[in-house]
Amino acid sequence: MVNVLTDAEPRTPEAPRDDAQERRWLSIVGMGEEGIEGLLNAARMAISDAELVFGGARHLALAGSAIKGTASPWPSPFERGIEAVLAARGRKVCVIASGDPFLYGVGAVLARHLTAPEMRAFPAPSSFSLAASRLGWALADTACLTVHGRSLDLIRAHLHPGRRLLVLTSDGAGPGEIAALLTQAGFAGSTLHVLEALGGPRERVRTARAERFAQAFDGTVIDPLNLVGIEVVAGESARIIARAPGLPDDLFEHDGQLTKREVRAVTLSALAPRRGEMLWDIGAGAGSVAIEWMLADPSLRAIAIEERAARAARVRRNAASLGTPGLKVIEGRAPQVLGGLPVPDAIFIGGGAGDDGVVDAALAALRPGGRLVVNAVTLETEARLISLHAARGGELVRLSIARAVPVGGLTGWRPAMPVTQWSWTKPPTAGPEGGR
Repeated sequence: MVNVLTDAEPRTPEAPRDDAQERRWLSIVGMGEEGIEGLLNAARMAISDAELVFGGARHLALAGSAIKGTASPWPSPFERGIEAVLAARGRKVCVIASGDPFLYGVGAVLARHLTAPEMRAFPAPSSFSLAASRLGWALADTACLTVHGRSLDLIRAHLHPGRRLLVLTSDGAGPGEIAALLTQAGFAGSTLHVLEALGGPRERVRTARAERFAQAFDGTVIDPLNLVGIEVVAGESARIIARAPGLPDDLFEHDGQLTKREVRAVTLSALAPRRGEMLWDIGAGAGSVAIEWMLADPSLRAIAIEERAARAARVRRNAASLGTPGLKVIEGRAPQVLGGLPVPDAIFIGGGAGDDGVVDAALAALRPGGRLVVNAVTLETEARLISLHAARGGELVRLSIARAVPVGGLTGWRPAMPVTQWSWTKPPTAGPEGGR
């Protein structure tokens, strides 16, 4: 007898085959200070089932007897450890990390080399989430930063009155260094909360004002696993870095070679920074355009090219004091030093546009669809820009600025030198010479 299944009769669905699950050779487990006891069963099994377990010495110790395979502490430099994980592709591998591995963690690093179907992750609460919960702060309204292995100067751009910051530090000295930076920058009245070893038996939260931090913590040891919560209070002398382009000229150390505030704002508008892009600032002077480019978004990168050693050093100091310590400075003459640099999405030429080969090198180097902006104050360079505009198109503008100044007992206008600006977008299909 043959049974025939009709459309009217219910079908028993087959269990879907999870091909992705079969390809997931890497498990990434986030662990808190409570250790293995704070993990879900699935996360514990990921550790126990792994042939190779990578992690910091502290995490491997916290995992303890749950590790059945070979435990491998991260080597120095860290990149070798990432290479070892990738070399084990296809085996059962587990990586143990702090908290949420994809928030400033190893998970984000590994994800640059792997596809999502190769991984499964078991995140724990991040240190930022734990800190916000201890302080009663809304995490969505709090700036979360890391200076772990990075310059403390990254904090400066976030120092606005009333702002709340959570800053992950490198070690026990970090909170005191942050307090000193705040005091020096005019934010001495800010409140600092030092949150240590959150989630574990050594957890502790202590509070002091920046100006009194050294006295409040004198003779005490701060756990190297710490975050600092900052409630920003600005004093009269505070250096507040505004969000809009065109910062006051007096925020920059310079010798007169500075793209002035109003012209700088127009220049940055023409450069049109977009997330993740790279700028070349050729003839950087004080570095103001590159610095403000980077301030527009944390993902933006810039290289300042400056021939004179004193000015190159000045660019580095300005970058640090204005919260962009990641600005790369190349000391040398363009176009000779441009070879081998990362391909730019935008180029600004504020000095040297009249020198042989500079504009041609910029046109050739620029990524298709990228923007080139050139400023000129001399008649000779202006003539070159007029010629380029006639040959390639783009936009040509004249910027004239005048400021009110005392004239005897009255007030009059003092004009600055006019600036001619040519801005141009490279065609998407441009050849090596740039095209029209």
